[in-house]
Amino acid sequence: MTPSEITPEEQAELDKALYDALNPLASAIRSRQTGQPPERMWDADPVEVALSVLAAWKVIDAEVRRLTGQAAATAGSYGASYEQLGAVWGITRQGARKKWPDAVSRPAAATAGNRTLALFGGTAELVRSPSGDWGWTGQGADGACGAAADGTHYASAEEAAAHAGVFLKEHTLGIGHRS
Repeated sequence: MTPSEITPEEQAELDKALYDALNPLASAIRSRQTGQPPERMWDADPVEVALSVLAAWKVIDAEVRRLTGQAAATAGSYGASYEQLGAVWGITRQGARKKWPDAVSRPAAATAGNRTLALFGGTAELVRSPSGDWGWTGQGADGACGAAADGTHYASAEEAAAHAGVFLKEHTLGIGHRS
């Protein structure tokens, strides 16, 4: 038995809990369909009762899918990969990505933002932190080194690039006007 499989006793408890949750929902659905009070649900044609139960299971199925998506997104927000999500669900990494497309931040998105900026004869590296904020380090054409002030983080790569650009402009080799 794998850790995610359940014992026959757990299965019986789960079945009971699901039926306990289903019956009031099925009764309410049946009552809305027929105008009859919920306590008279079982006094109807068996086919109609069975269809009301099926309609209630559809509602529960949709809710389980929604909650499953939330659980996958939560796991992804804590760093779980699509490979891990798929393994838990018994599907491939690709299957997990298709099932929960927004559950995991793609690693490429977190690191693809690291860029080099070359201006005024100097260079600056724009770096995205794990939190998604941006910073920069650079070396001007005059050899001066600089970086975003301690603890300063920018919301976008463009904002970090603007600050790095100001530094690079201030540290040129006599090219143009110095600020």
